[in-house]
Amino acid sequence: MSSASSLPVESLNVSLGDRSYPIHVGAGILSSREHLLPYLAGRQVMIVTNEVIAPHYLAALKATLADADLDIREVVLPDGEATKTLASVERIWDALLAAGFNRRCTLIALGGGVIGDMTGYAAASYQRGVAFVQIPTTLLAQVDSSVGGKTGVNHPRGKNMIGAFRQPRAVIIDTDTLRTLPARELSAGLAEVIKYGLIWDSAFLEWLENNLPALRTLEVSAIRHAIRRSCEIKAEVVAEDETEQGVRALLNLGHTFGHAIEAHQGYGNWLHGEAVGAGMMMAAQLSFERGWLSEADVERVAAILKAADLPVTAPANMQTEDFLSRMRLDKKNLDDRLRLILLEALGKACVRDDTDAERLERLLVNFPRA
Repeated sequence: MSSASSLPVESLNVSLGDRSYPIHVGAGILSSREHLLPYLAGRQVMIVTNEVIAPHYLAALKATLADADLDIREVVLPDGEATKTLASVERIWDALLAAGFNRRCTLIALGGGVIGDMTGYAAASYQRGVAFVQIPTTLLAQVDSSVGGKTGVNHPRGKNMIGAFRQPRAVIIDTDTLRTLPARELSAGLAEVIKYGLIWDSAFLEWLENNLPALRTLEVSAIRHAIRRSCEIKAEVVAEDETEQGVRALLNLGHTFGHAIEAHQGYGNWLHGEAVGAGMMMAAQLSFERGWLSEADVERVAAILKAADLPVTAPANMQTEDFLSRMRLDKKNLDDRLRLILLEALGKACVRDDTDAERLERLLVNFPRA
């Protein structure tokens, strides 16, 4: 087996015309000036991170940027999904204004999905738009939230309801950062990896079924392949449908149910990937009830989620109306019609707005709680 340091940096591209950008994946790439400096818009750099990530990686990032004639500042925010609010974004704006940063500044998001989403939204709105770079440090952010330009914050009534589309200049994925990731966070990231197999690539799904033990122990070649293939799929989808008018909605398999769980439980009590795991199980069951998946297919979905240590049941304290009231606020809904991502087959998803209300309620009533 090759060591992490002997493996070359792998790069792929998100093709969006003049807003295209690279995704670089490699061990130790956080210390690579050549993969970072070209994407800075000017001399002014604001690093946004949190109290958990900063002790691990902030000094290393600043060392990489040192001696490059840059004005480097930092904002260190509290950790957690509960901090993903306009108040936190305002702290970023305050820091930018206090430093006198102009339209040629660059924001660098150093952290997980919460930091990436808030930094992107701050970049989208500060002086009507400035540059930013994603350096995701969690698996979930590396394979999903750092790619595609969705930015924003949560509202007490719904997740990610306030935001903007703003593409980064680059996504720099240092796989070494996963070494400090708690096991629960790693499992949450695996939910999004599994999602790509379920919606897009049945061969990748089968590979995941065979390699989950290696992924959970961060085996080098396995984790790199999982990250790269996930990013390839997301880049392909985003290039086709940047602002989620069509096929990009497929990336939300399990999310309508999952966002309802997150909002109801209180942001951070269930991790995003945990809620999505349960949501994907609900979507698979509903797909079975519509006659698209077999019982064996549903059992495969349950088995891979359990192997990733993800929940396959809903919270015990959520009633049917708790789900429905949250799901009615989902961003995918159009003209008061609930749009759900379902599975026509394993590896093939679809967007449907014709789910019978009685069938949906029956699913929610009967779905196991724990």
